[in-house]
Amino acid sequence: MARTKRIQTILLYVILTLGALVMILPFYWMVATSLKSGPEAISVPPTWLPRNWLFSNYGQALEKAPFGRYFLNSVFVTTVTTAGELFTSILAAYAFAKLKFWGKDILFLLLLATMMVPGELMTIPNFVTLSSWKLVNTYWALIIPWFASVFSVFTLKQNIQTIPDELYYAAKTDGASDWQFLWEMVVPLSKSSIIAVMILKVIGSWNSFLWPMIVTNSAPELRTLPVGLQAFTTEAGTQFELLMAASTLVILPMVIIYLLLQKYIIQGISRSGLKG
Repeated sequence: MARTKRIQTILLYVILTLGALVMILPFYWMVATSLKSGPEAISVPPTWLPRNWLFSNYGQALEKAPFGRYFLNSVFVTTVTTAGELFTSILAAYAFAKLKFWGKDILFLLLLATMMVPGELMTIPNFVTLSSWKLVNTYWALIIPWFASVFSVFTLKQNIQTIPDELYYAAKTDGASDWQFLWEMVVPLSKSSIIAVMILKVIGSWNSFLWPMIVTNSAPELRTLPVGLQAFTTEAGTQFELLMAASTLVILPMVIIYLLLQKYIIQGISRSGLKG
C-alpha cells in the first residue's frame, strides 16, 4: 500500500514537472531569442543557447520606438480601467448578492448569458458606438469599454453571498446604510476575491492588443506597449531578436506581479466557487 502510494506520488510529480516545462518553454525561447543575433534567431536548426549573448539587443529594442510613452500609456489605461471595473463590479455584485429587487434573478441570468458571447463579436459594435461619440483615437476609447465585467461581477457575487445575512441585518439595526455596510464590512471581508479580480484585470489590460490597435490607428502617441511591438515588423521582415527583447520587457512586470500575488488569485477563485 505504501509502495503504491509512493509510486502514485512520483508519477504525479513527473506529470506536474512535464507540465511546468511545457508552460515555461515559450518564455525560455523568448528570452533566449532576445539574446541572439539576427541570423541566429532565424537559423535552422535552431540553437537552444545563444552563441554570443547580445544584451545590447535590449537597448536597441528600446530605441526602435517611443517605448517610454507606450509604457506610460499602458500604466494609465491599466490603472483607470482596473479602478473603474472594480468599482462597478463591487456595486453590482453587492446588489445581486444582498439587495432585494424585482427581476434580480432574471437580470443576473441575462448577464451570465453574455459571457457566452465571444469578446471579438463586440469589437465592431463598440467601435461604431465610440466612433459616433467622436471618441476614437482618444484615451476614452481605450478605457470606456472596459469599465464593467460580468466575470468580475459573478466572481465577487459568489464571495459576497458567503457573508452571513445576520451581519447585514445587525448593521441595518445599528442604523448603517447599505453604502456603509458595503464599504465597511463587505469589502474588507471580500479582500481576497477583490485582489484576485484586480490582478486578472491588470494582466488582461496590460496585455491587450487588438482593441488598442484598432482605436489608436490614427494616434500612434496613444498606443500601449503590446501595440508598440509592431515596430519590429516591417515590409522588409521581422527583427525577431529585437521583438523578443521588447516582448520580454513588456511581459516581465506582469510575471513579477503574478508571482508575488498568485496566492490571492487562488484564494479568490476558490472562494467564488469556480472550478476548472
